[in-house]
Amino acid sequence: MSEEKDFVAGFDSNVKKTPVRIAFLTRRTSPQVKVTDEETVMTHPEGFLRIATAVQVLAIVLVWISLLWDAPLEGLADPMHTPNPAKAPWYFLGLQELLHYFPPVVAGVLIPGLVVFALIIVPYFNVNIESEGLFLRDRRRKLAIVTAIILAFCVFLAVFEVFVALVPTLIVAAFLALAAYTDPRGAAGFRRWLAAKPLSFWIMSWFLFELIVLTAVGTFFRGPGWSWVLPWSS
Repeated sequence: MSEEKDFVAGFDSNVKKTPVRIAFLTRRTSPQVKVTDEETVMTHPEGFLRIATAVQVLAIVLVWISLLWDAPLEGLADPMHTPNPAKAPWYFLGLQELLHYFPPVVAGVLIPGLVVFALIIVPYFNVNIESEGLFLRDRRRKLAIVTAIILAFCVFLAVFEVFVALVPTLIVAAFLALAAYTDPRGAAGFRRWLAAKPLSFWIMSWFLFELIVLTAVGTFFRGPGWSWVLPWSS
């Protein structure tokens, strides 16, 4: 019987003295560290490098865009002439598009507040803490709950004729159904990746999809009186 080896991670400049500094990590596991007082694992290097890389890439992209295109600034505001339509800055056009369908309290306070509140509390659900796919456990029960919520929301949007927000919701619902009926053990590629995503991923994806669509519609497809126009027509 071979002698049991003890692999210990350590820091030493003498490689010959401590040659077994090895750690085996996979995508679905975390490092196990024997401690006596604390229950946390240091993740500073990997997490910090990812954040720093993302910040640097975003800064390079923004500088590159600013060098290629000028900011879409108009002339000085004229109090004697109000433009038609009077559009908010691009980062508020999604809310302005919602104001076309809902009262100000609903479009400007309730809907964004509920979405942000959901994005804050949902990551603390067990399905996200365990980093498991939404439908890996209790698929029928979760599928029934998700289906009921999506149907109620689609009916709500259809009643108020918010078809601009209805289309992204149906697209995200289609991907949800694809993930629900995918067996991660037998699937591969995109379907396996989709089935492994937790609830927070789906809510954030829907939120970003809706934000992009509403902003694009408010920017390119709204004319005088906030009427629907095609961007290439005069």
